[in-house]
Amino acid sequence: MIPSLPRPAWLRLGTTVYVVAFFAFLFLPLAVVAVFAFNDAPYPAPPWRGFTFDWFVGSAQSARRGLFADTALLGSLWTSVVVACWVTLLAVGVGTANAFLIERTQFRGKQALSLLMLAPLVIPGVILGISILALASRVANLADDLWGLELAFLRPGLPLVVLGQFSYIVSIATLTITARLKRFDTTLEEAAYNLGASRAAVLRTITLPYLQPALIGAAAISFLMSFENFNTTLMLVGSDAPLTVMMYGRMREGATPVLNAVSLFLMLASAALALTLLRRPGDASAKPGA
Repeated sequence: MIPSLPRPAWLRLGTTVYVVAFFAFLFLPLAVVAVFAFNDAPYPAPPWRGFTFDWFVGSAQSARRGLFADTALLGSLWTSVVVACWVTLLAVGVGTANAFLIERTQFRGKQALSLLMLAPLVIPGVILGISILALASRVANLADDLWGLELAFLRPGLPLVVLGQFSYIVSIATLTITARLKRFDTTLEEAAYNLGASRAAVLRTITLPYLQPALIGAAAISFLMSFENFNTTLMLVGSDAPLTVMMYGRMREGATPVLNAVSLFLMLASAALALTLLRRPGDASAKPGA
């Protein structure tokens, strides 16, 4: 249908109903969670019993210990941030190297390697976690039996969580950066070489600035995917539980509106990060034309 032509009333009504239903499906559960983070009741669901900030600022000595007084929950939040930062650094660094390997080099089996790189994305997280745990445990046991070495980083714990999450998040970072590098005009680099620039200078002043939006996007995706990961993390976690595992344990014990408060806090933090990233690419793309 030509957009400029008038549409029948039933089509306009159907489009409106569809859009409203779609966004209600997306945002209504989030709105319910946000509202009941302030519910003056010991349960995180209807009915509404009044407004309170207890689930955010309640003291540790009171019956309603709030989010900012729950040291275990805050500790798990910090653990998730640390893990996500390590995964982001590894994923973006290795993903950038992979992008250059795929786009700038020619070797036998390149197509097969590119396809194998996508394999972790289609493997269920639980299977991936179990496989990594089994392999790491066997290697650690073998090193202990043969050489008496205790490879603690191969035992369940945060280092293994980082390695497990990195094993599939790096594929997403690679795809993001490769898509940007594929559109790069290599004549810019060749012109810089002809003018006497070194390889490091060309990389620093031409190639990486062009890749900056993709690097920022890959870092944001890697951080958020690591932060919210549960299936793989559950299989590899040790005594220091990240936030997703901690919330799962709390839900099994009996949910309180503190978990709603955590969810609202994370929604606001994610929205702030998204708005920041939406502004950054525009600023970065405006610089070359200035």
